[in-house]
Amino acid sequence: MQKEFHLSQADVKRLADGYGTPLLVMSVEQIKNNYRYLKEHMPRVNIHYAVKANPDERIIRTLKDLGSCFDVASDGEILQLQAMGIRGEQMVYANPIKPVHGIETARQAGILNYMVDSAPEIEKMARVAPGAGVMVRVRMQNPEALIDLNKKFGAEPSDVLSLLLKARDCGLRVAGLAFHVGSQATQAHAYLNALQVCRRLFDEAAAQGLNLQILDIGGGFPIRAPGSAKIDIQKMLTTIYQGLEQFFPQTEIWAEPGRFICGTAVKLITRVIGRQQRDNQDWYFLDEGIYGTFSGVIFDHWDFELLPFKEGPTVTATFAGPSCDSFDVIFREKETVQLDVDDLILVPNIGSYSSASATTFNGFAKARTVVWEEVREGCRLEAVG
Repeated sequence: MQKEFHLSQADVKRLADGYGTPLLVMSVEQIKNNYRYLKEHMPRVNIHYAVKANPDERIIRTLKDLGSCFDVASDGEILQLQAMGIRGEQMVYANPIKPVHGIETARQAGILNYMVDSAPEIEKMARVAPGAGVMVRVRMQNPEALIDLNKKFGAEPSDVLSLLLKARDCGLRVAGLAFHVGSQATQAHAYLNALQVCRRLFDEAAAQGLNLQILDIGGGFPIRAPGSAKIDIQKMLTTIYQGLEQFFPQTEIWAEPGRFICGTAVKLITRVIGRQQRDNQDWYFLDEGIYGTFSGVIFDHWDFELLPFKEGPTVTATFAGPSCDSFDVIFREKETVQLDVDDLILVPNIGSYSSASATTFNGFAKARTVVWEEVREGCRLEAVG
């Protein structure tokens, strides 16, 4: 069972008083624990952290020190990691559709392997990065995932062999296969089904003289989500790993976790700045909204938990952000205790696909981030004093 770092009501108040709100509180120890948990239960898997989940430099440096590799999707992410001393061979360019300037940046950085899922992308790769290593991403259907990542990416299994052969004929180094069963995938069977499909494709490729070396099983490993059934993540990871040992005992295995690494490592402290009755329902206006850290409600379809540290009868309310845009509504029909202006709300598990897509729309600054391990002692000393 994974442990999550804890903030008490007193911690939240002292942090809000000392640093203002909205405030993101990050635990680098939680990042380390999440990474180590994956390595403990999937020891042969080479982790490539999905930078897009949260590119905060403190997360990247922590993972770099742990020996992690990285999944990048743009030249911007490549340059960020390069500036931090991360070598190209520690990255995989996992975006199956890449602009030419992105490929050129990747080549200059020394990236060795790239994802592809179509003939035109293979031709582009051969033209811009001759001799580069490619991995064909396979489309895997999984309607149970929170977000289906296979609508936009992935070649049909029936097309994979022809793409591998085309890559070889174009002078590219055919490195392996990749798949992604979707974000917040809560069932091991989705991975096991994908492993069986890829085993067949590996064998078909071998029959054509292609020696595939790598299988990338993507990410999608889940975290605790409000209103969802409890997930036995240890059992899930163990089951997936047993499948890897059964079907791919000699193959180099990669994974691209994002949410699992950073999702539980950040909490948001936000404040009620307004209260109204509109259409016979309570409306609470917060100092953080859809254009900020709560962007994950839109882009990640995430139902964030709101913890107000108050007790009493619950009401159904609407929560809105601070901007003057009517689109800036975070939740409708959300169960909550009644709140007052200046009440503080703690939002756990907001580390992934949230601050990464935050904007400064309407002139509102992005939420400040503090590292819990750096400020914790001050909070506790103040409490003692």
